[in-house]
Amino acid sequence: MIYTPISDGSGMLDRYTDLSFPTNEPRTVEVWCPPGYTMSGDVRYPVLYMHDGQNLFDLALAYGGVDWGIDEAMLRLIRERGLPGAIIVGVWNSGDGRWLDYMPQQPAQLPAVQAAFDQWGRAAGALIRSDGYLKFLVDELKPFIDATYRTLPDQPHTLLMGSSMGGLISLYALEQYPHVFGGAGCLSTHWPAGGAPLVDDLGAHLPPPGRHKLYFDYGTATLDALYEPFQQRMDSHLAAAGYTRDVDWMTLKFEGAQHNEAAWRARVGGPLRFLLG
Repeated sequence: MIYTPISDGSGMLDRYTDLSFPTNEPRTVEVWCPPGYTMSGDVRYPVLYMHDGQNLFDLALAYGGVDWGIDEAMLRLIRERGLPGAIIVGVWNSGDGRWLDYMPQQPAQLPAVQAAFDQWGRAAGALIRSDGYLKFLVDELKPFIDATYRTLPDQPHTLLMGSSMGGLISLYALEQYPHVFGGAGCLSTHWPAGGAPLVDDLGAHLPPPGRHKLYFDYGTATLDALYEPFQQRMDSHLAAAGYTRDVDWMTLKFEGAQHNEAAWRARVGGPLRFLLG
């Protein structure tokens, strides 16, 4: 099922409800195309895949009644930089299974990471299934999007973004499929889900620098107050791997920023500029 609720000069938003593929439970997927998409029949666009898709476009659906305003942020980028923008694919989460979809599966097999994960009380002992979620994104959803929309399907133009656990799965996806994804935006990455052992394992599996962009940020209030030492640890891994700060890697700290959609909405223009600029 598909419908197009808006097409008023601010882009086009298609919503597929219960989009079903063989390896994954049915999900809702929203696809936003920039205004120029409807005015030209040959221009192709980068694609930004975003997790927790129900929080992106509609405040009536978003957690806490605040959405990311990601379409508005993309429109600002188009105006400011004279860029064509990008297609945004928002993949809704699976509700109670969100943590199982977004926790990096292979690092979670390490006892120290599993112990930290279980301490959060999120489906302790349940089977993490993020490898299956990524297989769905890469082998099923991406081919569908590339066949249906005018995309630039190559690695430099295929990007990821998410917050909290969505930041973890964005980095993990890039590491598992470095030939597919060219960049990842990881906002308020929830490193405590696996603690220092998770940071170290992900840091040990970074792809070689030069063909990827990685963006990280964090606030200093509410849950984000826990993140700085873990992010500094990841920054050390990035530097040791040869990533150049503000060239192919960026980490920003936002004083007073909380762990919520309002905070991510306020600063999402930064990762968009870094990944697409």
